[in-house]
Amino acid sequence: MRPLRDWQAGDIVGVFTDIDDTLTTEGAITPNALQALANLKAAGLHVIAITGRPVGWSQPFAQSWPVDAIVAENGAVGLVHKEDLPLRKLYQQEASTRASHFARMQHVLAEIERNVAGAKRSQDSAGRETDIAIDHSEFTRLSPAAMEAVVQAMQAAGMTATISSIHINGWYGEHDKLAGARWIVRELFGRNLDAEIERWVYVGDSTNDQVMFKHFDHSVGVANIRQFAKQLQHPPRYITQSERGDGFSELTGHLLKARS
Repeated sequence: MRPLRDWQAGDIVGVFTDIDDTLTTEGAITPNALQALANLKAAGLHVIAITGRPVGWSQPFAQSWPVDAIVAENGAVGLVHKEDLPLRKLYQQEASTRASHFARMQHVLAEIERNVAGAKRSQDSAGRETDIAIDHSEFTRLSPAAMEAVVQAMQAAGMTATISSIHINGWYGEHDKLAGARWIVRELFGRNLDAEIERWVYVGDSTNDQVMFKHFDHSVGVANIRQFAKQLQHPPRYITQSERGDGFSELTGHLLKARS
C-alpha cells in the first residue's frame, strides 16, 4: 500500500465509498467527512456509498447525505433520493426470491446464535431484507475462532459470507459490492462501469472491500485498514495517513486538488 501522496488521480468522474469506519468514526459520520461528500458533489463528481449495513438503517442517510445513492446490504438494494421526489428503493432480486431467501436466512441466523458461543445478531437486524449479520465488534466482541465458526456456518448453509469492520454478513445470491457498483451505475446513468472503471475511485477499510480493491486501479484504504493487513489478499493500492472519516476527508482533498 503506497501513501496517498503517490496517487495520480487522473480524470476521475466518481467515488464509491464504504460507510462504517470509512466515512464514520465511532459509529457516526464526522462533520468533515460529511463536508467532504458535499465538496465532491459540488465539484460535479458522482458519489455512491456501498455498505453492508441494512436498507432500513441506510434510508435516512440516503435522504440527507449529498450522495447519488446508497447501495445497502453488500450490493443487494439501492436507495436513490433526489430533491422533491420520494426515496426510490431498487432491488437486484425479485420479490419472490427475496421472500424465499429471507425465510431460509432467519433459520441460519437462529442456528448460529444457538450453536456459536457468544454469537449475537447485529442490533440493526430489524432493518435487513436480503442478508443476515452477526456482530463481532460493534456492540459484541467475538474471538477469531468464533468469527470463523460463524463464517463456516453461513458457508455450510450455501451462503456468501464476508467480514466487515463490525459485522459478519451472510446472504443468498451472486451479488457483492462490485456487482452492486456495476448495477447501480447501469441503473442510474445507463453506463457500463467496467468500460470506465479507470475513472472511478473506491475507498474502504476492511476485508469485505477486497473485491473492490482488486478491480479498481484507483483504490484507497483509510489508515485503519492496517489492522486487517495480514488478512488482505487484495489490499488497496494507496492508503491515507488519517483514519476513518479524517482519512476520507484526506482523500477528498487530494482528489479535488488534483482536479484544480
